[in-house]
Amino acid sequence: MATLSIPPVLTTPRDDAMHLYKAFKGFGCDKVAVINILAHRDATQRALIQQEYRTMYSEDLTKRLVKELSGKLEKAILLWMYDPAGRDATLVRQALSADSIDLRAATEVICSRTPSQIVHLKQLYHSMNGIYLEHDIELHASGDHKKLLLAYVTTMRYEGPEVDRASVDHDAKALYKAGEKKLGTDEKTFIRIFSERSRAHLAAVSSAYHSMYSRKLKKAVKSETSGLFEFALLTILQCAENPATYFAKELHKAMKGLGTNDTTLIRILVTRTEIDMQYIKAEYQKKHKKSLNDAVHSETSGDYRAFLLSLLGPAH
Repeated sequence: MATLSIPPVLTTPRDDAMHLYKAFKGFGCDKVAVINILAHRDATQRALIQQEYRTMYSEDLTKRLVKELSGKLEKAILLWMYDPAGRDATLVRQALSADSIDLRAATEVICSRTPSQIVHLKQLYHSMNGIYLEHDIELHASGDHKKLLLAYVTTMRYEGPEVDRASVDHDAKALYKAGEKKLGTDEKTFIRIFSERSRAHLAAVSSAYHSMYSRKLKKAVKSETSGLFEFALLTILQCAENPATYFAKELHKAMKGLGTNDTTLIRILVTRTEIDMQYIKAEYQKKHKKSLNDAVHSETSGDYRAFLLSLLGPAH
């Protein structure tokens, strides 16, 4: 099938809509053309292409993509068609739907987002589903994990870089007292500090904890908590310190060993492409002495591979 290579900047959304329509016509879909167009358009451009397509062909582009594509490629491209907040809302809703509960995926998305991203996620969640995010968390999560998620999505946190030294030290001591210093764990303190403090503050607490007790806060969380509650706390903590390191690690886990966790691979690559992918690639290279592009290349195949590699962009 002929490759339709479209220069990313020189086409208008109207041209793109026309090229997509052509790619769908005839026998079988020209997937290479679809990938060449959509993988190289940002959220605003993709929204304009969808508008143009509807105007010109009286058809919803997303519905057409569902007809033309299948499998992992379909899943990845459909997720990509949303803007970042719409994607988050879609992912969390899918993860909290009765037929396919995936609390780990919902936790990863929620606990790795900034306060302003969470505000947008909640607004879209409600307008897309007619139900509040808190309601679905209440319904499907349980115990300390549920308490932490609810606190995390309802608390407004500061997003700036400034921290108050005295309250950083105070929190580090409180966490030590609530965890490693006592028999059993005072989960309430962990929930309060992890859900109420800014990223900069938590990162400072982590480093204060280390210098006060010669122990990593991450280790303390691991020894004091377990299951999804532990995963949520670690996600919040690691994203406060360095989100790119966190996602590089999760991607490595998804591709490690026998078989690939494509759901995780798609979720992270598609949601981070427009946010911090360059940093994730750098962290991946640093930690695994192998480029993320090479890892994805060896774990995927066909048009699905071509699409993910297009999102990743050049290896260096």
